[in-house]
Amino acid sequence: MAVKQLRESAAILGLSDDIVEILRHPEKLIQVKITIRRDNGRLETFIGWRSQHNSALGPYKGGIRYHPNATAGETVALSMWMTWKCSLAGIPYGGGKGSVRVDPKQLSSREIEELSRKYFAAISREVGEDIDIPAPDVYTNPQTMAWYFDEYSKIVGYPAWGVVTAKPHEIGGLKARVISTGYGTALAAREAAKKVFGSHEGKTVAVQGFGNVGSYAALYAAKWGCKVVAVSDSKGGVYSPTGLDVEKLIEVKEKTGSVVNYSGDVKYISNEELLELDVDILIPSAIENVITDKNAPRIKAKIISEGANGPTTPEADKILHDKGVVVIPDILANAGGVTMSWIEWCNNRMGNWLTDEEALERLDKIMSRNFHLVYDEWQKRFSNYPMRIAAYAIAIDRVVKAMKLRGWI
Repeated sequence: MAVKQLRESAAILGLSDDIVEILRHPEKLIQVKITIRRDNGRLETFIGWRSQHNSALGPYKGGIRYHPNATAGETVALSMWMTWKCSLAGIPYGGGKGSVRVDPKQLSSREIEELSRKYFAAISREVGEDIDIPAPDVYTNPQTMAWYFDEYSKIVGYPAWGVVTAKPHEIGGLKARVISTGYGTALAAREAAKKVFGSHEGKTVAVQGFGNVGSYAALYAAKWGCKVVAVSDSKGGVYSPTGLDVEKLIEVKEKTGSVVNYSGDVKYISNEELLELDVDILIPSAIENVITDKNAPRIKAKIISEGANGPTTPEADKILHDKGVVVIPDILANAGGVTMSWIEWCNNRMGNWLTDEEALERLDKIMSRNFHLVYDEWQKRFSNYPMRIAAYAIAIDRVVKAMKLRGWI
């Protein structure tokens, strides 16, 4: 899929097959072996990777995931997407991604710590504040980043605050990083509503997926004057045309594990029903491929802001574009996380000079600017295509220009 998107965008930009061939491969793919001693005393070996896709715009940037189905190929594809996401966000990073093939649910906390420290030690010669800056991803979190930071600092002999981002607040992280992806997804929807409706206030919103991204997207959409009428998680959803109390929903989710336990005058709905509600804005923030050619014709929302990665299939993208739906692609809508990571990295390099309030203000300005730049370029040059194609074309063009200026091609 990553290569297909690259080829489609390259064709629109008129790039040669030679340049596509350069861009489809990472600059470096590192494979490491991690052997840990399990709590039962036996040794077990795991395989990990770090893909460094492109550094034309700056140091590699991207998360590290722990997953039993992780592969080298998937890691490379994810690093390529990070190149485009960072480029589109206008931040001075290239794309990177890491993974370890492991089921962390089968490991104790001590075993996960040993795995984390040994993985980062194994790639320590390939990362650094000016080389490659990892962050959390699937089944990794700020605690994992704290172990990475500590292990790397021991190796280099000084506190390397900027070697990873999304760290705990106590060791140089920003609390705003936790909310940044959901905040950015809501912000993209807010700015799109100004274009489509003239204003975002009073517009109805449905959010599929009420985890970290979806809950904060709903919270900020409501704070900015939208009416959140439906939310869902893996167990189902609730709908009220008069609006839901998002703060109460968050409390219910934290206490009971699901939004379906929300009490009040609501209708209980499925995740599939939520996607087809008559709302102004739809925010899919759960899993990939939930909007397909099967349900796209029935979707009534005028704006879709992709909080999840890849929630819309290419076939659905074309159907929605033909219907006049504005689909804000994931590499633009959910770039709040990597943008806040850049702000955290800058903050670390300059002695922690920002407050969380100042960091959020900067995120708002950066993402608002980026949205309007992409939207206007889409309308001007790529209006015959879904917004996603325009976003990819802009991102790839920036990388190619940087490579040419540096004399790489």
